[in-house]
Amino acid sequence: MINTFLSIIAALFSLFLAGWVLSRDWRSFVHRVFAAGMIALACEAVFMALSFRADFPSEMLWWQHLRVGATAFLPGTWLLFALSFGRENHKEVMAKWRWVILAVWAIPISMVTIFKRSFFEGNPVFIDISSAWVFPVGWSGYVFYLCFLVGGVLILMNLERTLRASTGRMRWQIKFMVLGVGGFFAARIYTGGQTLLFNSLNTELNMINVGALVVADILVLRSVWRAPLFNINFYLSQSILYNSISVLIVGVYFIVVGLVAKLATYLNGGQALHFQIFFVFLAFLGLAVLLLSDRLREKMRRFIIYNFKRPKYDYRKEWTSFAEETASVMEIKDLCAAVSKMIAKTLNVLSVTIWLMEEKQEGLVMGGSTVFSEARFQNVDLAKKGEAELIRAMQQQLEPVDLEFGENSWAADLQRAYADYFEEAHIRYCVPLIAGGNLVGLLTLDDRVGDETITLEDFDLLKTIAGQTAANLLNMQLAGRLRQMKEMEAFQTVSAFIMHDFKNLASTLSLTMQNLPMHFDNPEFRKDAVRITQQSLTKINNICAGLSSLSQKIDLKRTKIDLNELVANIFSSLNGGVKASLTKDLRPLAKLFIDPEQVRKVLTNLIQNANEAVKNGGEIQVSTEQRDGWVILSVSDNGCGMSKEFIERSLFRPFKTTKKQGMGIGLFQSKMIIEAHGGRIEVESEEGRGTSFRVFLPIAEK
Repeated sequence: MINTFLSIIAALFSLFLAGWVLSRDWRSFVHRVFAAGMIALACEAVFMALSFRADFPSEMLWWQHLRVGATAFLPGTWLLFALSFGRENHKEVMAKWRWVILAVWAIPISMVTIFKRSFFEGNPVFIDISSAWVFPVGWSGYVFYLCFLVGGVLILMNLERTLRASTGRMRWQIKFMVLGVGGFFAARIYTGGQTLLFNSLNTELNMINVGALVVADILVLRSVWRAPLFNINFYLSQSILYNSISVLIVGVYFIVVGLVAKLATYLNGGQALHFQIFFVFLAFLGLAVLLLSDRLREKMRRFIIYNFKRPKYDYRKEWTSFAEETASVMEIKDLCAAVSKMIAKTLNVLSVTIWLMEEKQEGLVMGGSTVFSEARFQNVDLAKKGEAELIRAMQQQLEPVDLEFGENSWAADLQRAYADYFEEAHIRYCVPLIAGGNLVGLLTLDDRVGDETITLEDFDLLKTIAGQTAANLLNMQLAGRLRQMKEMEAFQTVSAFIMHDFKNLASTLSLTMQNLPMHFDNPEFRKDAVRITQQSLTKINNICAGLSSLSQKIDLKRTKIDLNELVANIFSSLNGGVKASLTKDLRPLAKLFIDPEQVRKVLTNLIQNANEAVKNGGEIQVSTEQRDGWVILSVSDNGCGMSKEFIERSLFRPFKTTKKQGMGIGLFQSKMIIEAHGGRIEVESEEGRGTSFRVFLPIAEK
């Protein structure tokens, strides 16, 4: 009788939660998935209630088929919920998990529909001792429970990852939801594991499932009461959950459960074993609630402080933690997020937000928060007037301020005047972030665990963290401005080169056009005008091609070739276009896996540079050799050479060149091409004696 009653209660409770969540926002995907999961649980509970009242094997078998039919929808539905709950990038995650989701949906449903006849083998057996029915499970039933077990583990893994990623108020809002759903599926893993171990379904296990559902509904109700809308969003990596504790727990479970079952059989205690397991489940769930309780952690912390007479904070530890959290951070947003989480964890404050001053110093933008996600912050309508008043007041402050019960009367007046603003922005305590005499932002706090006020000792720590954070923010802002200045300087340098070349081309074309009316009838003049126009267009195209190559990523199309053959082809293509004496010394080489067109660009550029560096009668030598796993391509000349200072400071850098008409792009691009092949370029040069470039390409078997 009690089994039927609990099942009906669980079903009604689940339907109530489904309706409540849908009434809040039925358009939300995660709300609809949650409601679908609760409806499936309600249907399963109803069929269990009816099966408890069955008197005949055929009747019991009928209701059990209906029950497993409802159960088949659970793993797929709740896996969708676990993948979407609290995840801002849930669409990307579900796209990556699409085949797993499809399998978790399709396999259980097909086992209870297409292969229904093989789900149970024979009729159920009634056991008088435990008043339970035992159903021998067929092959499709075994596959069904195995898939349910895998789905349950995946659900626990994803819920665990969501809980571990949360901090502050976000964890406060979701922890009971995670514990409720996770605890329910932990119980189902146990009951499903029993079915797999003994290859039979014991209806006495349904009592554990019903009890776990009632407990889960209570915990979920607590979570929904705290956060009626599931608008808690984290951005989680799409990487596979390698470090999940859930997998470890389930693995240990399967090792232990066999021993427990054997021991229970030996002691003839099987009749009460399932009830004992259920109460152990409740005990562990209660322990998890206590361990995740921010209030309990705060009380334990204060107990240690008051009874062992030690300072509340170990500044050496806190400072080390701050340094570790922020040392590798390079972006302002990442710094704000790291500091917010650290403060929330250290001071047990649920709502911590770092606000940054806008460039015009007229408003605030969110830097990092434990209460706002980027998507949620965009929907928060903050009162600009209240924001401006807060900025104006905090510009005159050097100490943290309690806006509700502080000693400053202006703070209480400000809080009363803009109560809606401070409530929506979760601001009670405000700490100015001042660096270099300027206000760079604000650190705000609210919702401390246990509703306790922040003490002077807490304020001292906050002031210290705020000062260092402000200094880091200012340094990052200055570094960003310096980067922008360098980018502008580079742009101006490029513009100067381009304008210089275009000006020369424009002068040449202008002079040609001025003489065109007077000498148009002269065939030689028209021929020269066409040649000048073609040369000018070629130079313009070369300038554009050189500039575009700076921003393009090197895309290698490798083939296995003989470098000596490539060098010989380049020699023949020059076709007397080199004023110097061009010689080659090509030794036998292993074939290379390279992009011939890209390497052709490098060698052509080196030969052209050498040709421009030598005088009439100069010599250029191209040689190849193989040494220590490298193929070495050398281009040497006896031209003007380069200074040591130019090689160290300017060589291989764009817009740095010794040529009057050059832009310094060729060698920069050549270095990028060779490094993309895993090689390097070395250079030796002496002014007045010549230059030698050596290109090292690795010999790699592909």
